[in-house]
Amino acid sequence: MRLQDKVALITGGASGIGKATALRFAEEGAAVMFCDVNEAAGKETEAELGEGARYYHVDVRNAGQVQAWVDDVVQQYGRLDILVNNAGVLRDGQLNKFQDGELVRQMSEEDFEFVLDVNLKGTFLCTRAATPQMVKQGGGVVLNASSIVGLDGNFGQTNYVASKAGVIGMTKVWARELGRYNIRVNAVAPGFTATEMIAAMPEKVLEGMRSRTPLRRMGDPRDIANAYLFLASDEASFITGVVLRVDGGIVVGT
Repeated sequence: MRLQDKVALITGGASGIGKATALRFAEEGAAVMFCDVNEAAGKETEAELGEGARYYHVDVRNAGQVQAWVDDVVQQYGRLDILVNNAGVLRDGQLNKFQDGELVRQMSEEDFEFVLDVNLKGTFLCTRAATPQMVKQGGGVVLNASSIVGLDGNFGQTNYVASKAGVIGMTKVWARELGRYNIRVNAVAPGFTATEMIAAMPEKVLEGMRSRTPLRRMGDPRDIANAYLFLASDEASFITGVVLRVDGGIVVGT
């Protein structure tokens, strides 16, 4: 029960890594207050988590919704111990796609801005809203979802890589700014992980992911959740400003 009596906020907690993290934190005694934009999946996960958990419909791009979520949790529990900025989206595409030397397609501004708004701005808004309470109560933990592609880059992911590299930068800034208040800020960089989003890809693509990973398998969402659990717990009390790769040993190439 490493998170006994802790109050945890998790964004994008209705599916994938977010849901696995919500389940893992609940197993370890935390009160899990998670948000998502998928109402049906959110209610289903809330029922699965049982008493002590609550789903909120929050778009992390909306500062007002984020602040209302944080305020409601603090009003109920009087504290806020852990924030996991997990919510994220993909809209892949090459910056400029060429065929026979001719430009045939470009990444749209809409696709670039949407991914940055959710992945980067959402992390900013949630952390800005949550950390004043952590300062007030004398400490807390912020955990940010980056990615191995935020470290290594990846073909066809200009927007996603920019967002995840930005998350790493913000993590390091906040670790410096908030350490004096006993707030630890770390990031996790998952490799290829078998979430619902990836499971829908063709088997040939999935096999390529597995073959490029030295451990010869894809990560399970629980593998990532366990990393979040460690960093959220007192066992990681002297760890801040780090990016923990949970990737089976892969280095992303072209």
